[in-house]
Amino acid sequence: MALHVISLGGSLIVPGEIDTEFLAAFKQFIIRRIEKGDRFILVAGGGKTARKYQTAAAEVSGIDNEEKDWIGVHSTRLNAHILRTIFKLSAHPKVITNYDEDLDNLEFDEKILVGAGWKPGWSTDYVTVLLAEKFGAKSIINLSNMDHVYAEDPNVNPEAKKFEKMSWKEFKDLVGDTWDPGMSAPFDPIATKKASELKLTVGIMNGKNLSNLGEYLDNKKFKGTIIK
Repeated sequence: MALHVISLGGSLIVPGEIDTEFLAAFKQFIIRRIEKGDRFILVAGGGKTARKYQTAAAEVSGIDNEEKDWIGVHSTRLNAHILRTIFKLSAHPKVITNYDEDLDNLEFDEKILVGAGWKPGWSTDYVTVLLAEKFGAKSIINLSNMDHVYAEDPNVNPEAKKFEKMSWKEFKDLVGDTWDPGMSAPFDPIATKKASELKLTVGIMNGKNLSNLGEYLDNKKFKGTIIK
């Protein structure tokens, strides 16, 4: 029975408004995989919800990084709760939000465990790594609205170099080592350091392409970037 750990980017859940079409398709995909014997840990990102609230606070009275981070954390928790709700028949009843207390004695017999953001300084990518460590997973899947890791933003430069395979050193050189709340790196610097230390493999791909995700889960050729 395979356990898959997925960091589900907020850009997929809330690209502008809540994407119910994607959520319905994602639900069907996960349920089909569960019927085949798979289990999942899903960690929700903040998406446009976080950025809208961060921008609003900044416009009204200014915002420091800690406040910006807390808004992001609470946005991930809202997105995580919608995930737990749509998977309620298969999911652990509690969304994981405190990675000190919640992980101490955590065991789950259900098919799905849902996690969210923790506290300032720690992204959902980072807590995804903590969950992988806790449950002995050797790999993580990072789903966003990008097909690959690129040398620069492909929305700005359509000719940006894409990577299909990278070492952790190459990836660290690309993303740097400083965490910034709201940053849109494919896998943030703090999570990168931890994942590298644990020698995890991370597959980064576009979550909209669920058939491609299926190919990855079945160890077949897929479109995306592998970091290891």
